[in-house]
Amino acid sequence: MRGAAALARSLLLAMALALVAACARREAPARLTLLQDGELLAPGAGLGRGVNLGNALEAPREGEWGLTLEEGYFARIAEAGFDSVRIPIRWNAHAATEPPYTIAPELFARVDWAIAQALSHDLAVVINIHHYDELMAHPEAQHDRFLALWRQIAEHYRGYDARLYFELLNEPHDRLDGALWNDYLADALAVVRESNPERWVIVGPGGWGHVSALRGLELPEDDPRLIATFHYYEPFHFTHQGAEWTEGSTAWLGTTWRGTESEVAAIQRDFDTAARWGQEHGRPVYLGEFGAYSKADMASRARWTEAIARQAEARGFAWAYWEFGAGFGVYGRERAAWRPELLRALLPEE
Repeated sequence: MRGAAALARSLLLAMALALVAACARREAPARLTLLQDGELLAPGAGLGRGVNLGNALEAPREGEWGLTLEEGYFARIAEAGFDSVRIPIRWNAHAATEPPYTIAPELFARVDWAIAQALSHDLAVVINIHHYDELMAHPEAQHDRFLALWRQIAEHYRGYDARLYFELLNEPHDRLDGALWNDYLADALAVVRESNPERWVIVGPGGWGHVSALRGLELPEDDPRLIATFHYYEPFHFTHQGAEWTEGSTAWLGTTWRGTESEVAAIQRDFDTAARWGQEHGRPVYLGEFGAYSKADMASRARWTEAIARQAEARGFAWAYWEFGAGFGVYGRERAAWRPELLRALLPEE
């Protein structure tokens, strides 16, 4: 069984690399297939090039952070040439704090709508658990609630299109360290697999999902339908200059990114680390977040964004830019138009 699982993962990785190459040529996304027990399975279109719909459903209440999802956003994303969307969701803010930790039906209805919008525009869609601060601060006290949330989510979406992907948790950190997270992710996967045995599940490491933390990530060897993810915001003083939520960031204002040989080499080293991890473990790799905040100059932001996207694609990573229409936004909602420098950096014209 172990040899068969390794073969399956190797086949999956090769096909994922072919998928991303096809997406880079702006072809229609291929369909991944996985050899398992002698059968070819088709889980759905790949993630390709995507964008995060951040600051909406991840806020304590949608709209509190200035962004409410609209039907037209999904159409614009698809028309621009993106292949997928990642939708961060703060489920814990809409769930009871006592067993059985029931999620509010109003949130399910809203997420149902967002998923339907994505799929109707031929976009693959990732949903996750985002900003679960209580779990990071008090993991033991929140363990059962975390699993209860996933049991409800997984059962609710068990019959959905295979282009819907689950991501277990955004950026584990604080007291939910890498070692403890390995235990929790195994528990959550077991819950998901009760109702979704064949759905693709995305899992990142502890340490805020940093590329360096991948070395500590442990995924169940007997589960071939897993995608590893990491987030990338390096150099942090450039990408987060002036970020209001980051202490001391005003001192970084004016930091530029020129795309020098040494600057690009730093990205290459980090991405090579992620690529080696994926190859050694037979897992596809997904760059789930990257972006530079709006306080940086646009020329530097565009150069950095293009470098990240191309280096990711060169290694066969699917990716999702952070984010659509807020502080890092590739789309300017005030003018109802794409920011052309960032859009070209992400999706260069052929």
